[in-house]
Amino acid sequence: MDYRRVIPCLDVKDGRLVKGVNFVRLKEVGDPAEAGAAYSDAGADELVFLDITATIENRPTLLKAVERTVQRISIPLTVGGGVRSLEDVQTLFDLGVAKVSINTAAVARPEFVQEAAQRFGSDRIVVAIDTRKSSDLPSGFEVVVRGGTQGSGLDAVAWAKKVEALGAGAILPTSMDTDGMQTGYDIPMTRAIADAVRVPVIASGGAGTLEHLYEAIVEGHADAVLVASIAHFGIFTIRQMKEYLASRGIAVRL
Repeated sequence: MDYRRVIPCLDVKDGRLVKGVNFVRLKEVGDPAEAGAAYSDAGADELVFLDITATIENRPTLLKAVERTVQRISIPLTVGGGVRSLEDVQTLFDLGVAKVSINTAAVARPEFVQEAAQRFGSDRIVVAIDTRKSSDLPSGFEVVVRGGTQGSGLDAVAWAKKVEALGAGAILPTSMDTDGMQTGYDIPMTRAIADAVRVPVIASGGAGTLEHLYEAIVEGHADAVLVASIAHFGIFTIRQMKEYLASRGIAVRL
């Protein structure tokens, strides 16, 4: 059975769990380890932990916050933010992280994706792609880097195909335009990337209703949905999300 996954996202700044809108206007919402433990117990399939200011601040991932989170959960954890070298990847795996997410460093040096996939296995390497609408590129979406502060000039769909060819085992595209808005995922962007690659695609950025999760899977062709605001602010429980998807005919682990 090919299950669709519900994955809470822990955006972390200075060791605290935060949530923003369009990658800015950050609001503190708690402790990442405590939230991770609660989601793990509540039936989340996996967790994503993103140290959202590591790249901008030119520093490595906050390992203590990662370690505390790993120790509290019983589901796979993907960690991103500030991952620049094979040594960074190894350090995270040594802490018990299941997968590592690479974003800005992959754009800066695409071979890094290939090197990481060859050393650790494609199934452990996720490439995160932050996007914004752009009429200048064929797909209509540009890759942005450094926490959304800088355009790259890369076409998001072409970049997704390239990192798949380099060995990425999954792609996590987040729309900067819809992030935190709770108005729905960027379905055209998600679908364009999902239809261009064969590896799993995790929809991210903008979930506000249960219907949005369904749309990401059915219309966006996503293999999994990342959730933040609707989970952190108690709008819906993980079980409510999964039961809704199941009621609409989507296979989930209940």
